[in-house]
Amino acid sequence: MLETTAEQRSETRTTLSWPVSIWVPNANRFFPGESSNISKTGVFLKVPMTTPLGPGSIVELNFPRTNKLAQEKGQYARIKRGRVVRVDRETSLQDANIGVGIVFEQ
Repeated sequence: MLETTAEQRSETRTTLSWPVSIWVPNANRFFPGESSNISKTGVFLKVPMTTPLGPGSIVELNFPRTNKLAQEKGQYARIKRGRVVRVDRETSLQDANIGVGIVFEQ
């Protein structure tokens, strides 16, 4: 059976592999992750498959900055709040990670 998915992105995504900490309020803790791509409106992350997330989950993302960038911007991290819109478990058995699509709150 052929499945068609409508494109929901409103902004162009840029490939970016960057470490991210994701705060999951329901678990009351941070989980490590890494971005795969990012845009002005959202991000796709890889996180451990044990991260308790599902569509609709609200999270906070901590994007750490290099020392040089932190000096320029005056902060050592960029914090973004978002909502999980997609959870991809397709590769979880191969690399023990899940893919998570997150839309930033404006």
